[in-house]
Amino acid sequence: MGRQRKRNVTGDGVPHTRKEEKPPVPGRKEKKKKTDIGKVFINVSIGLCIFSLVWFFYALYMRSALAKRVVTPHSAPRVLDSNSTSAAVSPQRYWGTYRPQVYFGMKTRSPKSVVTGLMWMRQFSEVDVNLRHTCEQGDHLQGYGWLMHDGLNFGVQEIHDSDFTLTTEFVKRMGGEHGGDWTWRITAKQHSSAPQAPVVSLMFYVATDSQGSLQAHVEERTRLSSVTGTSEELGNFKITFRKPTAGGAASDKYASYNYLQTLSPGLDRLTDIVKNSLNRRFVFHPPSGERRPYIAVDTYKPPPHQQQQKDNRIERDFLVHQVTVQTPFQIEVLFESGSFHDRPNQLVGSVLTEELEKWKVTFDEKFERTFGLQAKGFTPAQVKFSKAALSNMLGGMGYFFGQSVVQSVYNEHPLLYPEGALFTAVPSRSFFPRGFLWDEGFHQLLLSKWDPQVTRETLAHWLDLINVEGWIPRELVLGDEARSKVPAEFVVQHNENANPPTLFLVLEKLVEQLETHPYTPLKEDILPFLRRLYPRLQTWFEWYNTSQVGPLPNSYRWRGRDKDTNLFLNPKTLTSGLDDYPRASHPSADERHVDLHCWMVLASGVMASMARLLGEPHQEYQRTHLTLSDNNLLNELHWSEQHRAFCDYGNHTQAVSLQQEKIFVPPGQPRHQFPVARLVRYVRKAPKLQYVNALGYVSLFPFLLHVLTPDSPKLQHILRDIRDPDRLWTPYGLRSLSRADPLYMKRNTEHDAPYWRGAIWININYLAIRALHHYGSIEGPYKEEAAAIYQELRTNVISNVYKQYQETGYIWEQYNDSTGRGQGSHPFTGWSALTVVIMAEQY
Repeated sequence: MGRQRKRNVTGDGVPHTRKEEKPPVPGRKEKKKKTDIGKVFINVSIGLCIFSLVWFFYALYMRSALAKRVVTPHSAPRVLDSNSTSAAVSPQRYWGTYRPQVYFGMKTRSPKSVVTGLMWMRQFSEVDVNLRHTCEQGDHLQGYGWLMHDGLNFGVQEIHDSDFTLTTEFVKRMGGEHGGDWTWRITAKQHSSAPQAPVVSLMFYVATDSQGSLQAHVEERTRLSSVTGTSEELGNFKITFRKPTAGGAASDKYASYNYLQTLSPGLDRLTDIVKNSLNRRFVFHPPSGERRPYIAVDTYKPPPHQQQQKDNRIERDFLVHQVTVQTPFQIEVLFESGSFHDRPNQLVGSVLTEELEKWKVTFDEKFERTFGLQAKGFTPAQVKFSKAALSNMLGGMGYFFGQSVVQSVYNEHPLLYPEGALFTAVPSRSFFPRGFLWDEGFHQLLLSKWDPQVTRETLAHWLDLINVEGWIPRELVLGDEARSKVPAEFVVQHNENANPPTLFLVLEKLVEQLETHPYTPLKEDILPFLRRLYPRLQTWFEWYNTSQVGPLPNSYRWRGRDKDTNLFLNPKTLTSGLDDYPRASHPSADERHVDLHCWMVLASGVMASMARLLGEPHQEYQRTHLTLSDNNLLNELHWSEQHRAFCDYGNHTQAVSLQQEKIFVPPGQPRHQFPVARLVRYVRKAPKLQYVNALGYVSLFPFLLHVLTPDSPKLQHILRDIRDPDRLWTPYGLRSLSRADPLYMKRNTEHDAPYWRGAIWININYLAIRALHHYGSIEGPYKEEAAAIYQELRTNVISNVYKQYQETGYIWEQYNDSTGRGQGSHPFTGWSALTVVIMAEQY
């Protein structure tokens, strides 16, 4: 029932109708609504503008902040104190042969060291000026390298030039407050095949680097008898150049003397300055010989093009003492520290000889005690070879100081990383005289057995250069001398690019040492060291786990592959360390790389063990390790049942080839006006997502890094591939890529010869021999087969590396898989020196 409408009633009770309201003015409400909407629109617009401005400045701030991260050092306390390499803290290691890029030279482990070195040239030769200084393969020496070097006290090196041999020896003596004294002895002997005794000029030099001063002391108008000097790090010192003798206690020999006193803007310019100071106006006139003009240092005159190119660096003192003498001869150079007040005698002559002999005996005894090669039945010649391999790595230790050139995606141009020092071994004194991250882990597998302190200091130097993101450059090019030997395209390091974290191979050994021998005397050194490393290792591990992740959970992908797919037969992956090893033909974010997965298995396991050892939370590392090392996961991500091998995965086709580029030249047009035809890649069949069928080193990584369980059926397939001569087996070691692979020994570009496409590399053969030893020593269905292959492969590698050294005078970067001949850069006493560990069977 509806309600009655209430009516308005007047006071007298008479009802009346409601007063009619005026109708609204047309448009007033609509105008008000439009005004309200306009205000809202303006307010929203202002709000959006403010938000956009805030976001713009926030984005600018964030980009600026992100851009700075690449050059921001890690915030954790440094592993090494800033004065850890000083003469006060580490006097025994202060002076050393820390200039691996020169044939012979010494410096201190300090940022701006006074440097000393040797140059030489043969007089009256067919070659106009054959000056030797920096190690160069183009010098075509018959061989050079350290025969003995203990990394601390002394060294003996032989350098075989065309018709004479130089033996460079040094001995150090502790005393005073600045690292003590040292003496060089240079002995020259003609080769038996030389028709006459060659005349050789030795040029001993001293140079300051940004600090210090030198004073020349000249006798007989042209003979620089000594140099006195002073620097902040060395105090006062004196360098004496003794006259040449015929050797032993023989009297002085006839010699001609010259000297150069000038300034140098940098250590990288020393060779050029000497070359541009040479003059032919001098006469060599022994008492019983003819007068002959010879080449010697005179006055430095910069060439015209250098006069036009201004070098803004501060010029520092540079002194050269040249002595020209006929072989045979012997010359000694003596460095004496001004703070060594109670020296018993000068370290020269018979005193020097006695010291050298003492240190040689000590070296031999320690070498046998450490590696036991005589006890294993190796011949004296083989033991001598192994001593040279170790000594060359020790003699190849370098101390570098400077700034890396780095770049991130947030930087338009490269930036300079803060100054830092690096104490590291180098792969090759001639070709790679600088620090390489993935090489260094292999280097320290050998050096840690000889001198654990060297290993700890080297690891600390590398990890002290880590940035706040957890990134370490894969190459460290520090200082002008190091940069002068590096092609421009490799100077800038990009922070998205990794390198195999091989330092974990060494850390694994340190942790195992403490776990198996908890009461070792070294525990007091190792445990605090690991504790200082740990925060940096945490960030490093996390960086890999964020920057190198793959498309699927628990998968990994190397960044930094070559992007120009038009020119490369298979775009390189320099970041993996395996350069041109075949990966997916078309780089993409869909790739999964099996070798990186296995490196992360190793790293997570070491991090878990180290955390447990240090009493730090280890559960997350342990979970990661258990997940990544699960063989089922590994099979799911990387096992190809079709290929019966572990493989990368990505956008791939094998139907590619390099062909001459087709360039259309219109009729009547001259050909020279058009680009030169290049070799470019032709793709005959479109790529698709699939496993990459490239059987070789990458396929072996689950085996190499002991990821496979001893009872894994996959182990049988790997052992079969290893022992198959049509695939990986050779009489000289395992080849890097199967002979059956379409890219076996194929060039990658018209200028790019095959590198990891068949040649034998000793670092991977070391890992293979170590893995065979591992699986041949633990219970499993393939134990006997692994043990048998181990013996064969070990014998083959040792025999060939030794044979090539005997025939060529060098240990090589790689070895030909068809002939066993050494090839690539030489001497390569980086990881190829692991032959010593293989001989000693100390894995």
